[in-house]
Amino acid sequence: MKLFPQLHRPASAPALYGPAAIILLAIGVLSAAPAPALAGVFSVTPVRIYMTPRDRAVAVTITNEGDTEVVLQADLNAWTQKPDGTDEQVPTEDLILSPPIIKLAPNARQVVRLALLKPADASRQLIYRMIMREVPEAVASRDKTIQVPIALALSMPVFITPPPAKRDVVCQAERGAAQALNVTCSNSGTAYAQVREVLVKRGTQVLAKFEGGTYILPGARQVMSAKGEQAIAPGAAQLGVSFDDGKSQTFDITLP
Repeated sequence: MKLFPQLHRPASAPALYGPAAIILLAIGVLSAAPAPALAGVFSVTPVRIYMTPRDRAVAVTITNEGDTEVVLQADLNAWTQKPDGTDEQVPTEDLILSPPIIKLAPNARQVVRLALLKPADASRQLIYRMIMREVPEAVASRDKTIQVPIALALSMPVFITPPPAKRDVVCQAERGAAQALNVTCSNSGTAYAQVREVLVKRGTQVLAKFEGGTYILPGARQVMSAKGEQAIAPGAAQLGVSFDDGKSQTFDITLP
């Protein structure tokens, strides 16, 4: 998957982390004249990292897709969400990437190892984010100005999941803007949930729809806007929620 810069949004944003996100870290030019130099282009596989308590480490493949050398390093953060769904990331030493600094020649590929240093929890999922960050190098142009290239980073979720850990999601809907419903889903389980689609139906008629990649971590809730093509009449309806693992849940609701 080739990566190109776009603006960063929080991990809870519907379209950002499904499956991967690009963070525009810096665009700096230490002079008024030329445009900034272009950054390298790199890819990381997998874009979501799954481990079990028995896994001592997992392999991650990094590929330089560009025609210039790229230098990368990883930031490792514990990832949680507040009850209102706001993301919180705190640097952690629970994980280590080996080697910590990766230098790749043009079109080169390297396999690195991500290891968990602390004992895994036997009952709940441990959740992290690994941000693979390009280390930019300032370069001097012919007119003796200094340019700082765009620096890219790829943020990947990391899940260490014991067998008992499960999501436990409950959803409800209320009226929002015109021709839209606010769908609130809460996760009281011990593992993450990622909502890929929400359908509000009455019989075979689709009243409103949401598509995205919204993460709901344990203890948090998220509000998603499901939009319809016409005014939504009150009455009984069915709220269907589909998750990233292909499973779904249906809730009976009454629209006021």
